[in-house]
Amino acid sequence: MTTQTISTPEVYQGQFGDFTIDQSDRIGVIIYRTGLIVAAISFAIGSALVLFNNNPTTIAALTPLYACFSLALGVSLITIHIYMALLHRLLQVFWIIGSITAVVFAFSSSEPLAVTIYNQPLTLFGVGFTFVALTGIFFKEAFCFNRLETKVLTLTVPLLLLGHLVGILPTQGEQILLGIWAILLLVFAARKSVQVIPADIGDKSVFAYLHKQKSAKI
Repeated sequence: MTTQTISTPEVYQGQFGDFTIDQSDRIGVIIYRTGLIVAAISFAIGSALVLFNNNPTTIAALTPLYACFSLALGVSLITIHIYMALLHRLLQVFWIIGSITAVVFAFSSSEPLAVTIYNQPLTLFGVGFTFVALTGIFFKEAFCFNRLETKVLTLTVPLLLLGHLVGILPTQGEQILLGIWAILLLVFAARKSVQVIPADIGDKSVFAYLHKQKSAKI
């Protein structure tokens, strides 16, 4: 006679009751982190091309790299766990605005997308929304996990973009900030890949409570 061991999911104590983490939760976290990794690698490659191999051929390659970065970021924004549903939706709307604007500029301009954005800083009022959404992820991660790289990125991204928009940063300063951004984004994605999965899921009892509150109002 053989016995079969049935594994039961671990029960976690949440703020509004007990909860368990199922396979779909874990898959969601894996997708979120994979999106971050793809976005970080795409951004790092593009930044390296700009900083170390700046020529017309490599500049043209920035457009597909940016598309890969933006799509991966969009996937992460779909699967990220944020207690405030309104904030979650707002970050997704920012990404949509930035993505649509980037597509419009990419197809309407005779120059590569990166050149268009660099030479016409006002385009950041549209494309920049993508990076607002990215900064939102950094802020959320800094608040939840108190990590140094996300705190620095929360300041670095708007500093670089706003500095370029108003023209107060010298070229060397922009290059330094871009390098810091690319390196710390890789560090952030790498550290997320080895973090325990339940940490990214959060307290599911809070999500359940907020859903009940919303249903009750409806």
